Amino acid sequence: TMNVEHEINLLVEEIRRLGTKNADGQVSVKFGVLFADEKCANLFEALVGTLKAAKRRKIVSYQGELLLQGVHDNVDIMLLQN
Repeated sequence: TMNVEHEINLLVEEIRRLGTKNADGQVSVKFGVLFADEKCANLFEALVGTLKAAKRRKIVSYQGELLLQGVHDNVDIMLLQN
């Protein structure tokens, strides 16, 4: 299994690549964009699991606990660290 820290670092890179900066300079991306991205699909065995781990470590923030494709495509995933 891949190292969780490594997966989270990859996730941060992908959020930066796919996301947009808001007025406060924070980067966010819609869950649907992340989920549908081909590179992300190949990188992450369990995107939702990686997101949860990153949320627990206060690296990202988003509404709700479990993100489901389709249902939560419009949920913003906010990068808390630069």
